[in-house]
Amino acid sequence: MKRVMVIALLAAIVGGVDLGAQSARGRARGAASALPVVVFETSKGSFEMELYPAEAPKSVEHILTLVRRNFYNGLRVHRFVEGFVVQFGEPLSRDVSKKEQWGGGGSGRALGVAEISPKHPHKLGAVALAHPGDPKLADSQIYICVNGPARYAPPNYELNGKYAVIGQVTSGMPVVQQLRVLDIIKKASVKEPGRGAK
Repeated sequence: MKRVMVIALLAAIVGGVDLGAQSARGRARGAASALPVVVFETSKGSFEMELYPAEAPKSVEHILTLVRRNFYNGLRVHRFVEGFVVQFGEPLSRDVSKKEQWGGGGSGRALGVAEISPKHPHKLGAVALAHPGDPKLADSQIYICVNGPARYAPPNYELNGKYAVIGQVTSGMPVVQQLRVLDIIKKASVKEPGRGAK
């Protein structure tokens, strides 16, 4: 009996097998929770989005920097297309009198890279960076895919390969689906792994 246990222990050490109580699914959940998460508190409620630094490192770092600088606080949703996307990140949206100018602005620091990965297609809850025609010019504007007609479903989604998907809404999707133009992003914060939002 002791010999069997020793062999199992050696196999686990050599093969990297986890003999603890965690299952493969539990390990996957643990790995996912290590991804950066941004919490958005809006006039309709809160939602969280998990970001993908492995596939879009510069994009994710840029958005996290803007969140930590309170860039998104007080901005409004400036675009909503039923069954398609909801979008925010336009700095002029703080001023409703400038509504006619909304849509073309950003933080003033375009990414300069196009981090488009086939690993993350546009699907319900996908978080991506808007741009004015060239993905390298993406900046602060974020859009989130909302549920819609079959023509917007993967794998033939018209935005795949043209825009960088940098994350996924992991909680609060019903809130996202209620957002409309003029709704306010009250606060955005980074939720550190194992801690609350900061």
